Amino acid sequence: MTSEARASTRAGLLFGIGAYALWGAMPVYFLLMRPAGPFEIVAWRILFSLVFCALLLLVTRGFGRFRSVLHDRRAVASFALAGALIWANWTVYVIASTSGRVVDAALGYFINPIVTVLLGVVVQKERLRTLQWVAIGVSVLAVVVLAIETGSLPWISLALAASFGLYGLVKKRAGRIDAVSGLTLETAWLVPVAVVQLVVVGSTSGLAWGSAGWFPTLMLTSAGVGTAVPLLLFASSTRRLPLSVVGFLQYIAPILQLAIGVAVLHEPMSTGRWTGFVLVWVALVVLVGESLVRGRSRGIARVEPDPVA
Repeated sequence: MTSEARASTRAGLLFGIGAYALWGAMPVYFLLMRPAGPFEIVAWRILFSLVFCALLLLVTRGFGRFRSVLHDRRAVASFALAGALIWANWTVYVIASTSGRVVDAALGYFINPIVTVLLGVVVQKERLRTLQWVAIGVSVLAVVVLAIETGSLPWISLALAASFGLYGLVKKRAGRIDAVSGLTLETAWLVPVAVVQLVVVGSTSGLAWGSAGWFPTLMLTSAGVGTAVPLLLFASSTRRLPLSVVGFLQYIAPILQLAIGVAVLHEPMSTGRWTGFVLVWVALVVLVGESLVRGRSRGIARVEPDPVA
């Protein structure tokens, strides 16, 4: 490997670690926005993300690329659906982060790769191999254990995994569109939703932005930067690293979320809850191990990355 290639790989690793570390630390970021509630946070995140993306398009002279996307009706429709799914994902994630359910959010992103495989069967009509079915079966057992432990389905975990898995599927079918143009289009579709949310919150409990002090206002205003920067780091990482490496880096985010939930926010972890997590980790080991073995037999090592939203 040449010195230039080593430098590129090193930069890719740093970008990837930075992206997933920022995504993993998001619960703390959202807590710094208090007293803003989850629906106000999501609304400002949408609006300021659109503003920041527009500035990026202006600085990088990317409006030409963005206009070409607007001429593709299929892409526009796909990104409308992607916007709806990412709105659901963001909303559930912020609710989890601000209501003491960060551990549930971490579980959702641990489950996500398995949900992605399952979607391949249901939507793409793919045929799974034996060990992939084993991984799915162990994951279902984990959900059953957690449901028995808590007395209800882990809806936050399942909603996050399902919404982000479907989001990834829609984006994949939309074709290769650069990250900034894609996020710009998604957030543009969501502007009416954000405005309605702000009107409702403002007329009921009142908006925290501009009235709860300079620090919450600053945190809410920075939501656009906080959304776009990890995405851009991720895009830079994937251009420099094999998918197998990026695929392993994706677990940094839920590991950090779990650590924050348990060590920082002191969320309870019973024996049954730990059992559910261990079963999910076993399923992931089976899934990743099978992928690597099969990849080596074909001369490649491939683990699909799933960027945390």
